[in-house]
Amino acid sequence: MNGFDYIIIGTGAGGGTIASKLAETNKRILIVERGPFLQRGIENWQPKEVFYKGKYAPPEKWLDKNKKEFVPGTHYFVGGNTKFYGAALLRLREGDFNEIKHYGGLSPAWPLKYNDFQPYYNEAETLYEVHGKRGEDPTEPPETAPYAFPEVSHEPQMQEIYDKLIKQNHKPFHLPLGIRLKEKDMLNSLCVRCETCDGYPCLVKAKSDAQHICLDKVLKNENVTLITEARVSKLVTDESGTKVTSILVERNGKEETYHGKTVIVSCGAINSAALFLRSKSEKHPNGLANSSDQVGRNYMCHQNSVVLGIHKYKNEMKFQKTLGLNDFYHKADDSELPLGHIQMLGKVEADMLKGDAPFFTPNFVLQYLASHSIGWWLTSEDLPLPENRVVVDENDRINLLYSVNNSEAHKRLVKKLKKILNFTGHRFHLTNSAYLKNRLPVAAVAHQVGTMRFGTDPKTSVLDTNCKVHDLENVYVVDGSFFPSSGAVNPGLTIIANALRIGDHIASK
Repeated sequence: MNGFDYIIIGTGAGGGTIASKLAETNKRILIVERGPFLQRGIENWQPKEVFYKGKYAPPEKWLDKNKKEFVPGTHYFVGGNTKFYGAALLRLREGDFNEIKHYGGLSPAWPLKYNDFQPYYNEAETLYEVHGKRGEDPTEPPETAPYAFPEVSHEPQMQEIYDKLIKQNHKPFHLPLGIRLKEKDMLNSLCVRCETCDGYPCLVKAKSDAQHICLDKVLKNENVTLITEARVSKLVTDESGTKVTSILVERNGKEETYHGKTVIVSCGAINSAALFLRSKSEKHPNGLANSSDQVGRNYMCHQNSVVLGIHKYKNEMKFQKTLGLNDFYHKADDSELPLGHIQMLGKVEADMLKGDAPFFTPNFVLQYLASHSIGWWLTSEDLPLPENRVVVDENDRINLLYSVNNSEAHKRLVKKLKKILNFTGHRFHLTNSAYLKNRLPVAAVAHQVGTMRFGTDPKTSVLDTNCKVHDLENVYVVDGSFFPSSGAVNPGLTIIANALRIGDHIASK
C-alpha cells in the first residue's frame, strides 16, 4: 500500500513528535527515515568511538563557503539528532519573540508570540519528561504550572559551584533536562546519572529522545508504517504545481514512490531546505516552494563555545550537566545588549580532547586535563542573514555557506564566564571545540534553525504561521526551519512544542 493520509519525512524532535500527535487520528501514516535504528552496544558509551573515531557520524561530506569538505555534526538514525542531544530543553524567553537589538544587528520579531506557544511548551515538557524548577531563572517566561518532573539535583562539587555563584549575587538555576530519572526511586529509574549522556546515544533508553518518547509507542498502532534507510530524493507535485502528490524514495538501491494527501517534512533545517531545492520542476524552477527565494536562506546555528575550567582538585562528578545561568541573557552590567546563555556540559573525557590537541600531546596530559576540568557551554544569538544559506550544487552536494556574526556579544559572554571561573577556583581556562571531531566551526550544526522561516508575507517567508508552505496546499515543515530568529537557548523544546501545535492544526482539518 503506497497511499497514505499523512507522510512524515524525518523522525527527530519535529517528525517524531508530530507522529505521536497524528497517530491519535487513526489516519494512515507513513514515516520515512533515511537512517536505521541505532544499535545498542557498549560503543554507545565509549567516548573514543563516539567523539574521536566518529562512529555515528553521517556517511557524507558537505562543502563550506570555500568549497572545503567537512563532516557535518548531524546524525541519521530513528530519533534523529535527539539520539545524541544533551537533552537541555529550555523555552525561548518571552522577549525572544520580539524584535531585539544586538551587537551584530537586529533579530526580527516572530509572527506569533510566546502566548501562542505556552500551552504547547507545557505539553512538550510533560511528554519529554522534562525535569526542572520554576522561579529560579529570572529570565524564564511566564508559567504558573510547575514542571511535571522535579529538578535534577546537583552533585556535591556542582552544589559548591552553585553556592559560590549565589554568594556572588548570580542567579544559577537547575537546567531543565529531558531524562527519564526517578531520583527518589533509583531502583526503578531508567536513568542512572552516568557520565555518558551529553552527546552520546543512551544505552539504557533513559534519554528523552524522539524514538523512546514517541515512536516506540506510535509504531504499535496498526495505522502507522515506518520505513528506514530510506532517503527521500524529491517531492513531486501535480501538473498545477500547487500540491505534492508523491515522494520519491531511494531504498535498497532502488527508487520507490509513495503517495500521500498531506506531506510533513522534518529533515532538520539544512536537509529540509536541500530537499525543497532538489525538488525543482517546470513550475518551480528555483526549487519547490521557493517563489520568495528564501528557501535555504537565513540559516542560524548559534555562536557556541566550550570553555574548560581547570582546577587543582580532581573532578569527581558523574552527571554534572545540571546548572544553567542566564544572568547575561538580556543584558549585563557593562552591556545594554544581550550576551547569551551559559550551561554545564556533560563529563569531559580525554578522548574528546584528542581532536583539538597537537598530535604530540601525551595521553597523560589529556587525562589530567580531562579529570581536573569542568566543561561549560556558552551560547549567543546567531542573526538571520540571507547570505548564510544552504545551497545544493550541480553535483547534488549540500553547500553550507556560513559566516559568523554577532561575535562581539559572544566575546563578552566568554569574558564573563572566565571571571566567574576565577571565583569558583577554576583559574586556568581552555577554549576549544571539544565534542566535535571536525574542527571546522561550520560543522557544528546541532542547533540548526532558519532556512524556511514562517511569516505572514509569502514574499519574505516560506511558511505561513501554521508552518504550511505558502506555495503549496498540502505540505508542512515542522523542524527548526521555521525559526525567524534563533534566541540563545537550545532550540529542541521549541521544535517539539511547535510540532505539537501543528499536529493539532492538521488533525483538526
